[in-house]
Amino acid sequence: MNIKRAKEEIKNTIEAYLLKDAYGAYEIPAVQQRPVLLMGPPGVGKTQIMGQVARECGIGLVAYTITHHTRQSAVGLPFINEKVYGGNAYRVTEYTMSEIVASIYDKIESTGLKEGILFIDEINCVSETLAPTMLQFLQYKTFGNHRIPEGWVIVTAGNPPEYNKSVRDFDVVTLDRIKLIYVEPDFEVWKAYAYEQALHLAVISYLNTRTEYFCRIETTVDGKFFATPRGWEDLSKFIEIYERLGKKVDRDVVGEYIQFPKIAKDFTNYLELYYKYRDDYQIDEILSGIIRESLCNRLKRAPFDEKLNVIGLLLSRLGQSFRSVSDQGDRTGLLMEELKKISPEAGGDPDTSMADQLAALKDQWNGDWDRSRKAGLLNRREDYLRRDVEALLLKYEETLRMEETGENEAAWSRLREMFEEENTRYETLLAEGGKALEHVFDFMEAAFGDSQEMVVFITELNTGYYSIKFLKEYDCERYYQYNERLLFKDRENEIKARIDSLGN
Repeated sequence: MNIKRAKEEIKNTIEAYLLKDAYGAYEIPAVQQRPVLLMGPPGVGKTQIMGQVARECGIGLVAYTITHHTRQSAVGLPFINEKVYGGNAYRVTEYTMSEIVASIYDKIESTGLKEGILFIDEINCVSETLAPTMLQFLQYKTFGNHRIPEGWVIVTAGNPPEYNKSVRDFDVVTLDRIKLIYVEPDFEVWKAYAYEQALHLAVISYLNTRTEYFCRIETTVDGKFFATPRGWEDLSKFIEIYERLGKKVDRDVVGEYIQFPKIAKDFTNYLELYYKYRDDYQIDEILSGIIRESLCNRLKRAPFDEKLNVIGLLLSRLGQSFRSVSDQGDRTGLLMEELKKISPEAGGDPDTSMADQLAALKDQWNGDWDRSRKAGLLNRREDYLRRDVEALLLKYEETLRMEETGENEAAWSRLREMFEEENTRYETLLAEGGKALEHVFDFMEAAFGDSQEMVVFITELNTGYYSIKFLKEYDCERYYQYNERLLFKDRENEIKARIDSLGN
């Protein structure tokens, strides 16, 4: 299955394992809660989805790469203890608590989350001395003498032997005690994720036309060559930072992430053209409504790769605008939910000034945010949005104190005025994003009309995470017209082609 389907399967498994009966016991006893083993090539996202799953399920996460551990750190250190059996005293070897098990208890203490995921990576690459311990761990959920706490689901990951010489095969007894999920790379799933994470459009558009390079791992007499989804994502972020710093990404830099010389060279050439087309076609001018006939004519005669590049550049700039709209919308929504808590309709304390109520609200917000952040329940975007809301609450409090608004009714009226500024900012960004989209449609119509290039453009709008969110809020008539006309025609042609192939 692809990584998206694997993620859903893990979430479903966690939901099933953590379901309790009327007496508070887990419906599936811990002994029958099979550990999950994700098996797949390196870099497809096996490790990355664990943080997403934990955040979405609202549970803790403790992650370890087992190859970094010795038997002593995994099992614990031996010590001698005295015990009495049948009236006789004996010196018995016992073990300190495993570092891994102790980390779970530390997570419970620091976050208050009593349920979670213990994620063990590279499970099938352990050393000779640690192998028996890992088999015991998978079968009995213990490290040494210490059991994994109830409510903590075990998820592991490993690479097939063709990708790692250190891999150990599990016997049938062990395999019969785990949930085994094979994960395959899937570009379309990764592309949807890439749009959501706002990865560099040069990477997305390049892989759109060369999907065979999305995940490529080869072993030759000259060594191992590979390009993985993880490598593309990390390279994307580095390109973005280099652009901000005014530095050039050359073939050597690309090769640090895409360790497949042929692919690294090809992408470097593509990136140079990407920048060239950005300047040649004056993308920012197009979004502002300046449509030059000479550029439209040039693009009509251009090779298909160049057309795709320009479409990618237009989508990239639109994506930045759409993300700004989404961020402001989410920020405004979070702020509104907090302010509702002290509104007169919500029964705010009339004897406490609105500024003091805001201060208390801000402190509670900050405390909740800090606990969620320490528990790992926020991704970076959510973290930043919450910081913004905290800053706005502080600004509102300081404004009320400075203006000495007085009565709570007047203070609440002032709060609504300040909140409306944020709402107006959202409406402005939405309108600006809408104008930019309309201008891009103007350019696309002038250059391509009802062509295959327009199909590509509409398809990418339907794929992008932020473009989908934007189009739910902004009513773009041309988008719906082209979406219905062109994509329906495309599906009709596909059906006809299938019928013809059956006839042959």
